[in-house]
Amino acid sequence: MSSRRPNGSKSAFSTFGLHKNLLRAISEAGFKEPRPIQAKAIPQALKGRDILGLAQTGTGKTAAFALPIIEYFIESKGQNPRALILAPTRELAMQTHAEIEALAKYTNIRSTTVFGGVSASAQMRALSARPDIVVACPGRLLDLAGSGHVHLDGVEVLVLDEADHMLDMGFLPDIKRIIALLPETRQNLLFSATMPREIRSLTDRMLHKPHVVELAHSMPLETIEHALYPVEQKQKAALLRHLMREEGFTSAIVFLRTKHRARKLARDLDRAGHSAIALQGNMSQPQRQRAMQGFRDGRYDVLVATDIAARGIDVPKVSHVINFDLPNTPDAYTHRIGRTGRAEESGKACTFVTHEDFPAIKDIERKLKMEIPRIKIRDFKRDPDSGGDTFKRQGRPQKKFFKKPGAGKRRSRSGGYSPRPESSSQSKPTRERSQSSRPAPAGPGFGAGLKGKVPRRQGASKGSKGSGPSSRGRRQSAGGQNRRRSGR
Repeated sequence: MSSRRPNGSKSAFSTFGLHKNLLRAISEAGFKEPRPIQAKAIPQALKGRDILGLAQTGTGKTAAFALPIIEYFIESKGQNPRALILAPTRELAMQTHAEIEALAKYTNIRSTTVFGGVSASAQMRALSARPDIVVACPGRLLDLAGSGHVHLDGVEVLVLDEADHMLDMGFLPDIKRIIALLPETRQNLLFSATMPREIRSLTDRMLHKPHVVELAHSMPLETIEHALYPVEQKQKAALLRHLMREEGFTSAIVFLRTKHRARKLARDLDRAGHSAIALQGNMSQPQRQRAMQGFRDGRYDVLVATDIAARGIDVPKVSHVINFDLPNTPDAYTHRIGRTGRAEESGKACTFVTHEDFPAIKDIERKLKMEIPRIKIRDFKRDPDSGGDTFKRQGRPQKKFFKKPGAGKRRSRSGGYSPRPESSSQSKPTRERSQSSRPAPAGPGFGAGLKGKVPRRQGASKGSKGSGPSSRGRRQSAGGQNRRRSGR
């Protein structure tokens, strides 16, 4: 890519030397001042350098790579498609495509999308028109490349958007196969919100002397207010309804671990009079699009989502992100809360935590290098006038709520403490195979100390060979057998 001279436009983007038709589209899109990631990445991308951009979601990464690509293609020709942008989800692919179309509306640059979950025939027709830019999810792209409906030997620019998400979702083998189909000489632009070890390994193999733009990628946006709400598992739904009645609440994305519980919570909220819709992995693409569009248009105030379905959601002015279930990793926490506080708007991230979540919270705070304020709400009781449960907040926000791990609980033989049993709806197995629904790994990391065995209850004697158990022991033994039968 080569930069152009400024054309005298008053737009701050004119300092990049962008084409007048591109500046016109930028102005109509409402962009006034370049965001930090754009100011640092665009000039180097225009020079043709590889870029490694590390910044949180909602910081303007799409324009940071889309503007140099469009500028480069305006007055040069090549073998289409000339740019390939890989995204982890259908939603993110569509959002990226929509932004590219808005920025390229006064140029001859054309873009199309390729992703699964819909019929491939329309995508084949779009690819036969040889668009300049293809925004794709890896799986469907490989299918179409294998059938000869898309040829990647003319690609000059490769973009990996939300690269850490793609690795979370197991796309690394597909990415390697796609890279093998591309010309060795090309420009590579890799953008990620976090830098796990796998990303660093990928950048070492993929990028050549990259220009690194790092904007506190491991820290949450400063526009987000954080809060932890200690609560019993069975009271989470009531606490959610309470927060939705607070001043300043306009819309929320509520995260749960499993699609079954996401559907159930959305249904319960809708029956309680709230405008809620679920977004989870096994919905068809038209269903997902209707849910997302309804949330964007304001027909739904609450989007109840799983991590796998919500990757890449970009909806402006979401006032709250609520972690109904604690995320599995500190990086997942950062990704979730990045759905609010976007484009320099303020937002609030509320996380519901039980006693069993204490080790995970410590891992998150250690990763973020900050202590998240605890807000303890007491005196839970039924309010018949409001038709639901109410909470009363007493005193100032609690800086310390949790006891030391295991305090006040029976300690297991392994030295940890035993988690409380969850409700039946949580213990049911789920078929969703995503990072967000996997159990926390054992060991000293996230969720450490939660795998100890529950010690034998006192009084429940085993009995001996020479004498039968006491009547109390027989009752307990029979009760245990009945519980085992009922749990099958």
